[in-house]
Amino acid sequence: MKRILILTTAVAATATSAFAAGPTQTQPDPVVAAPVPAPVPQEPLSDFTGFSLGGQVGYGNIETEDPDLDGDGGLYGLRSYYDYDMGDVIVGGGVQYDRGDIDLDGATDVEGILRVGPRVGYDLNRNWIYGTAGYAKAYTDGGGVGDSDGWFGGVGYEVFLTDNVTAGAEVLYHKFSDFDASDLEADATTANISVNYRF
Repeated sequence: MKRILILTTAVAATATSAFAAGPTQTQPDPVVAAPVPAPVPQEPLSDFTGFSLGGQVGYGNIETEDPDLDGDGGLYGLRSYYDYDMGDVIVGGGVQYDRGDIDLDGATDVEGILRVGPRVGYDLNRNWIYGTAGYAKAYTDGGGVGDSDGWFGGVGYEVFLTDNVTAGAEVLYHKFSDFDASDLEADATTANISVNYRF
């Protein structure tokens, strides 16, 4: 009986101390944060820097003063540019030549228009919108009219179709006032579309 009493007392004391201490506290595992990946620099979707060579087709309308002549017709030609893509802005320059046969009321035929000048515009990734202006020359045949130096200005648009091929469109105004025929001035408006290969 004495042994049972001692054993009971020992069990009760152990249980009391266990309850007094409360449940065993365990330390949670430390939370390890995943490393933040370094930002990957974003490459532009396209880059307009470099040479391009293309062909174009379009329409031209020409009107003159003293005498009052006019004519319109189709145009086709070649174009070559070098552009530099600076990110938000693209600058470049180049040359175009349009061939045609626009009859000015039987007085003469406009056979070609040459253009040389810069262009600058806003980069929209795979496409851009630009303004252009520069030197122009009109070539005529017949009537003693001769050729004329002049200038042009207008707007254009170009978009990548593949990694190296773009399509474009332009609307240009021209002024010519240096013909052999005295006091003859001509206003010409052209609109064209182009396909270009970028090297």
